Amino acid sequence: MSGSRLPAVTLTLKQFLQRQRVLGLYRSLLRTIREVPDPADRSYLRSWARDEFQRNKTATNPPLTSCWLQVQITGGGGSGDGDPR
Repeated sequence: MSGSRLPAVTLTLKQFLQRQRVLGLYRSLLRTIREVPDPADRSYLRSWARDEFQRNKTATNPPLTSCWLQVQITGGGGSGDGDPR
């Protein structure tokens, strides 16, 4: 059996809720990507989403990650390069 997907440390309520929002955003993004008609684009977008979430997996600046997450959820502007600034 593989390792647990749960973090090794106990999360605070705020961290837990943030984690749930991020996972929800990831799932929603993958569902949306599934609707892309072109297989090559779909593959590229799935890879991009996975890479971005992996790259930001250890982000620890709560105000910055909360702001980035809110922008992603609401579809707000940004540089489009995945940078949360």
